[in-house]
Amino acid sequence: MSILNSKFKTAYHTAPFSKIKDEDYLPSFLTAIKKAKAEINAITLNTEVPTFENTIAALDFSGEELDRLSSIFFNLNSAETNDQIQKIAQEVSPLLSEFSNDITLNEDLFKRVKAVYNNKNSLNLTKEQQTLLDKKYKSFSRNGANLSEDKKIQLRDIDKKLSQLKLKFGENVLAETNAFEMHLTNESDLDGLPDGAKEAAQQLAESKDKDGWLITLDYPSYIPFMTYANNRKLRQELALIAGSKAFKGNDLDNQDNVLQITKLRYDRANLLGYKTHAHFVLEERMAKTPETVENFLNELLEKAKPAAEQEFKTLEAFAKDLDGIDMLQKWDSSYYAEKLKQKLFSLDDEQLKPYFKLENVIDGVFTIAERLYDLKFEEIDNIDKYHNDVLTYKVTDTKGDLISIFYADFFPRSGKRNGAWMTVYKPQYIKNGVNDRPHISIVCNFTKPTKSKPSLLTFNEVTTLFHEFGHALHGMLANTTYPSLSGTSVYWDFVELPSQVLENWCFEKEALELFATHYETGDVIPMELIDKIKASATFHEGMQTLRQISFGLLDMSWHANESLDTITSVKAHEQKAFENTKLFPDVEENCMSTAFSHIFQGGYSSGYYSYKWAEVLDADAFEYFLEEGVFNKAVAKKFKDNVLSQGGIEDPMTLYKRFRGKAPKPDALLKRAGLIDN
Repeated sequence: MSILNSKFKTAYHTAPFSKIKDEDYLPSFLTAIKKAKAEINAITLNTEVPTFENTIAALDFSGEELDRLSSIFFNLNSAETNDQIQKIAQEVSPLLSEFSNDITLNEDLFKRVKAVYNNKNSLNLTKEQQTLLDKKYKSFSRNGANLSEDKKIQLRDIDKKLSQLKLKFGENVLAETNAFEMHLTNESDLDGLPDGAKEAAQQLAESKDKDGWLITLDYPSYIPFMTYANNRKLRQELALIAGSKAFKGNDLDNQDNVLQITKLRYDRANLLGYKTHAHFVLEERMAKTPETVENFLNELLEKAKPAAEQEFKTLEAFAKDLDGIDMLQKWDSSYYAEKLKQKLFSLDDEQLKPYFKLENVIDGVFTIAERLYDLKFEEIDNIDKYHNDVLTYKVTDTKGDLISIFYADFFPRSGKRNGAWMTVYKPQYIKNGVNDRPHISIVCNFTKPTKSKPSLLTFNEVTTLFHEFGHALHGMLANTTYPSLSGTSVYWDFVELPSQVLENWCFEKEALELFATHYETGDVIPMELIDKIKASATFHEGMQTLRQISFGLLDMSWHANESLDTITSVKAHEQKAFENTKLFPDVEENCMSTAFSHIFQGGYSSGYYSYKWAEVLDADAFEYFLEEGVFNKAVAKKFKDNVLSQGGIEDPMTLYKRFRGKAPKPDALLKRAGLIDN
C-alpha cells in the first residue's frame, strides 16, 4: 500500500513529500476513492433511524484520506507541477467528479439526509450543527439529488467535462507563461531598470547558459520591466505577449475552452432549475443574486469613473509633456504612473525596497499576529518540504499548544503558476474530543535574492504577503467541530475580509516600525517615507477601482448571461463587457478571458466582485481598529472570536455584526479610496 493511503508517521502528521513518487498518485487515488465509497456505503446501509450523528456528521468526516490526498496532489499541481503530474490530473479529475456525483446523486443516502433535515426542528441542534445540516442538504439538492435519472446522467457528463476543461485551461496558461523569454544582449535595452532587476535578469540568463539578460512573464521579472524600462518598443512587445496568453490560435489557445466552460456551467444551472450559473452560485453568497452584484459594481462604477477618467487625463498629459506620447497605450500605464508618482510624492519602490527585506517582512507579519492574536511562530526543520525554497513553521499559542503547521513558498519557478494564494494541506476539526490542528500554506512569486542582494520586496509585494497571511490566519485560527465548516470554508464574498483587512497594517507607522528596517544599516524606515506611503496610498485609486470593477463585470457577463449561444467571439464579447470601464485603446492581439484563471480554473466564477465587496467590509472593520488603536487587544479578540475562528458556522453578516456591532457601510471604503470626502 502506498504511503499516501496510510496515516502519516511524520512529525505533526505532515505530508511526507520526499517519499511521494509521481507514479504513486493514481493508484493511491483509486484506493482512497474505494475506501471513501465504503464509508459512504456504511452510512447508506445503516439500518438505524437516520440521526444527525450517524448521517450528517458521519458524512462530513467521511473520505478524510481522499480529501488529504487531493489537497496534496492539487496543491502541488499549482505550486510544483510537471508534465507527469498534469497528465495524472487529467486522469484523476474525472474520477473525483464521478465520485462526487456518486454521493450527491445517491438516492438512498439523500433519503437519510432528507429524513434528518425534515426533522430538524425537533433535534435541538447547536448553531454549527444546524448550519452543517443545511449545507449537507443543499449539497444534494443543489447538485442534482432531486433530478430524474436521465437528467442525473446529463449532470454527471457535464461535471466530468468541466473538470477536464478547467484543468486544460490552467495548463495552457502555465505553458504559455513558461514558453516565452525575452533574451536581451544589448545593455541599453535595460535602461531605466533598477540594478536589482537587471541582476536578476542576468542571473536568469546565466542559469540557462545564455549571455546577457532574460525577461520572462513571471511577475517579478515582468512587473519591473513594464514599470521601469525606458524602451517603449520592448515594453510593447512584452505587453502584447502577456496579454495574448492562450489567445494565439495555437494548441494552447483557450478561446474554445472559455466558450465550452461557460456553456456547460449554464447548462448545469438550467438542469438544476436556475436561470444562469451566477444565479446558482450567488444563492450561497452574501450577495444572493446577480442583480445585487451588478448594482453593487455599477454603484461603485458611478463613484469611481469620474476619478478614473481624471487620473487618466492627467497621466496622458504627463506622458505627452515628458516624452511627446500622443496616445497612451496599456504598455505605458505602469511606466508613466511610476514616473508621475515619483514626481508627486518623491517616492518610488527603489527607495522603499531596502526597507523590505523578505525575512524582515516575514518577522514583521509574525510579530503583528503575535501582538494581535497571541501567536508564536518558530521555524522548524523536522518536517518534509516539496521544494527547497519552502519555509516551515510551528505556530503555537501563549501556553505552547500547537495552533497550526505553516508552509511558506515565496519564489517563482517553472513548475509554479503565477500569482499568490493561500491553501490548506489539512483542515482543522474536532473529533473524539481532540482538536486536530490545521496545516496551512501560502504561495507567492516574489523577487528572488541575487548574488549581491537579498530578496527585497516592492511595497506591492509586501501588501501581497500580508494579504495571503490574512487568509492563513483564517485557516490557522479555525476552531470548529466539522471540517467542511472550518477556516476559509465560508462564503466567497466573505473569505477576502481577513486577507484584505490585514493589508491595512502595512500603512501604519506602529506596524511598519516593527519590521521595515534597512537591510544594510538596520535603520528603521524614516517617518517621512511612512508619510509618503500613506499619502500615495490612494494614487490612481480611481483607475485601480475601475480595473477591478471591469474584471467583476466581465465575470458576470460570462456567468449571468442567458444568451451564451449567441457568443461566437470571445474577444468581441469581452470588449462589450469592458465598454463602460475602458480607458486605454483596445489591443487587437490581446484578450483577458483566455487567461482569466480566477474564474475559469479557480473558484471565482460569478465571484470576482468579492474583492470589492470584501473591501467594503475590510475598510469598515479597520475603521474600528483605528478608533480603538491598531494593536487594541479587545478589538483583535472580537475579530478573532467572531470572524477568524468561526469559519462557516453562521451567516457571515451575523458574524460581522457581532464583531462590529452594526452592518458595514461603503463610506469607509470610499473615504479611504479618496472617492468621497472625509
